[in-house]
Amino acid sequence: MPRQTTILTALAAGALLTAFSTVNADVWRLDQDEDWRAISPQDKFLVAVSDVKKLVNTGKTEDARRAYEQLKKDFPALADKDLDAFIDAEILFSQGSFTKAYRAYEKIMRDQPQTRLRPAVLDRQFAIGTAYLGGQQKVVLRIVKLKGDAEGVKIMEKITDRAGIDSILGLRAAIAVAQNYNKRQMFADEYLKWWEISLQYKTGRVAKDALLGMAKSKHAIYNKQPPERRPFYDAANLKTARTYYQKFTALYPEDADELGIAETINLITEQLAEKQLTIAKYYDRTGKTQSANLYYDMVTKDYPGTQAAQEANQSRIGNIDL
Repeated sequence: MPRQTTILTALAAGALLTAFSTVNADVWRLDQDEDWRAISPQDKFLVAVSDVKKLVNTGKTEDARRAYEQLKKDFPALADKDLDAFIDAEILFSQGSFTKAYRAYEKIMRDQPQTRLRPAVLDRQFAIGTAYLGGQQKVVLRIVKLKGDAEGVKIMEKITDRAGIDSILGLRAAIAVAQNYNKRQMFADEYLKWWEISLQYKTGRVAKDALLGMAKSKHAIYNKQPPERRPFYDAANLKTARTYYQKFTALYPEDADELGIAETINLITEQLAEKQLTIAKYYDRTGKTQSANLYYDMVTKDYPGTQAAQEANQSRIGNIDL
């Protein structure tokens, strides 16, 4: 975030704060009016926590433990039970005990939902959720190892609820869930997540990505079936996908051209025509000539220029049995 970047730049310039040093001097940052003002003790504390978290990230457990103990001495007024609980969770995280660490972070959020460490806790929970979604296994009963996708999704959903989908972290968590559903070919769930995102973001890059995500997932629901079975499934997902792709083309013509959306729309149109042609052939095979011709005509009228329309025109039965 820009504000965090400004803080860290100011600190680096004057070397005013490290995880191991006692903070006595004022720390300064630029405000929105480009004027320098002192950072509050709360801000200094959070920056110091951020510094120590870097040690945790690299798995330097003992260094992190010592750094947190020093931090408690540097900020005695802020060294309370919340910080002690956070440090315990951090040690577990640094050791790679993600399940235990998550439970420890979660206890902080349950017991003290408005804790000053809330941003740091949510950030850690996001990291754990990302690890699970990326293939980290969850240990159950210390023996059985399970894929952590479901656990990761649950963590990310909770982060979005707490931070809000209109926040950067909440949005990142929601997108991570959508991408995980896609990876696991859970396209109906992926669609719902992109749809949820689209309700909040009406313009900008996120809105564009959500619209494309909805289009792709709806098309993928239909294509997930074996090719020979697809025409027997409901066409609603195909029609919805085509509508989304057409809207995407209207709103973002350059992106649509780069992504080859026109070819995708043509493919969907062919698939819709093929579905109707399959129905016509069924009636043709069962001797229901009138119904067969009705669908043959429907294909040629509704989907002109498609291969299915050409076949329908050639297959239409001349004599109708009334």
